[in-house]
Amino acid sequence: MEKKKKVTIIGSGFSALSASCYLAKSGHEVEVFEKNATIGGRARQLKKDGFTFDMGPSWYWMPDVFDRFFADFGKKTTDYYELIKLSPAYRVYFGVNEFITIADNLAEIEATFESIEKGSGAILNKFIREAKSNYDIAIKDLVYRPGVSPLELVTIETTKKIGQFFSNISRDVHKKFKNERLIQILEFPVLFLGAKPSDTPSFYSFMNYADFGMGTWHPKTGMFDVVRAMESLATELGVTFHTNSNIEKIIVENKIATAIVVNGVTITSDLVLSGADYHHTETLLDKEYRAYSEKYWESRVFAPSSLLFYVGFDKKIENISHHALFFDVDFYQHAKDIYDEPQWPKEPLFYANFPSLTDKTAAPEGMESGFFLVPLAPGINDTEELREQYFDKIIDRFELLTQQNIKKSIIFKKSFCKNDFVTEYNSYKGNAYGMANTLLQTAFLRPKLKSKKVGNLYFAGQLTVPGPGVPPALISGKLVSDLINKQFLD
Repeated sequence: MEKKKKVTIIGSGFSALSASCYLAKSGHEVEVFEKNATIGGRARQLKKDGFTFDMGPSWYWMPDVFDRFFADFGKKTTDYYELIKLSPAYRVYFGVNEFITIADNLAEIEATFESIEKGSGAILNKFIREAKSNYDIAIKDLVYRPGVSPLELVTIETTKKIGQFFSNISRDVHKKFKNERLIQILEFPVLFLGAKPSDTPSFYSFMNYADFGMGTWHPKTGMFDVVRAMESLATELGVTFHTNSNIEKIIVENKIATAIVVNGVTITSDLVLSGADYHHTETLLDKEYRAYSEKYWESRVFAPSSLLFYVGFDKKIENISHHALFFDVDFYQHAKDIYDEPQWPKEPLFYANFPSLTDKTAAPEGMESGFFLVPLAPGINDTEELREQYFDKIIDRFELLTQQNIKKSIIFKKSFCKNDFVTEYNSYKGNAYGMANTLLQTAFLRPKLKSKKVGNLYFAGQLTVPGPGVPPALISGKLVSDLINKQFLD
């Protein structure tokens, strides 16, 4: 058995935090270097004028993945934070005061579907049973494989479902349901995978089970509770954190990563692990050591970027739920504006959440904190003028659809868009969620956890396996740690 190693980790998002915990548990000496002033990567927190906002992820789905992570350390999520199951889970608006409420249990959701389209309740029940079967195969098994070989996908269970890899979510849902509103609600969860429903294999219906079968949760004071919990666990395990630490270069000697340069200082280690943007990390290497060319990255399908607004209101907002989707315009046209003909959407779909409905610490008493998101094509032109123009568009629609005036009640507002994703997170083309999970970008077809050109250089996060989202990021940290331990501790 080889001795334990000194590991330097670049970035402090969910995948890096996860990897730091697993590697420290194995006895390695782990240091994490974060370029920003606070840890958490895209899941950082913004506090201003008494308002608190999660800056990135705001949906807590797949609670079993979080449970499994903490259980690996003999812990429970309840050791660190409290979860609240949202009831309702969310609302989807289609017109003026015209919305569909998604309950916190499948029986009520089936009744809602049945009330809108006769016979659809029973069809939904069967669809979700199949989605649960996919979930059990994917989340309990497949996603915990490191993407090294195509054979990882070949199991007794997956061979029974081979056809689902060659159909897509959109086709399947349209076959089963006729009502366009119900179809859009069922297509929505795969947007978390970063691709159009028509480009997402049917097998990924497991996201519908994550939605309707497992429910939508909220850590008591926001998603940053999870970041704090993982930081606390990592610290207990001996991990050291450094913020305001910009990584300028990865030093390679004899084709092995031996050090990183941080704020002009060279820090040596036995191996380097990056939880930062994969493309950016490779630009820290001399060109000969980069495993993927610019042409390769240009050819990939990336998840959308986002236009985000963090808004404080001096009053309580009416006719809303914690999470709300605004699908009162053409769902498919907006998707085309992201993927087919990249441009600012003429009529944007948008999402809003009001954490202060659930968490009283998110806003001063009698006030409301709001988070608004418009999905955008990555690499799009981003200006302050466009941001303001689109803020006016979505707030005008919000006022109309919820029948209230809120503009004059805004006392704080901050925007975040493509340019910020680039400067704050070194995100390729300013994408918000990584690389889309299309058929040709699944599992072993994604960029590798272990560098193909540089020894002792590893990667984790949304651009490698298993893919975009917070639960996959936790899993990514485990997978890369297992690979490292296999190399050095077996």
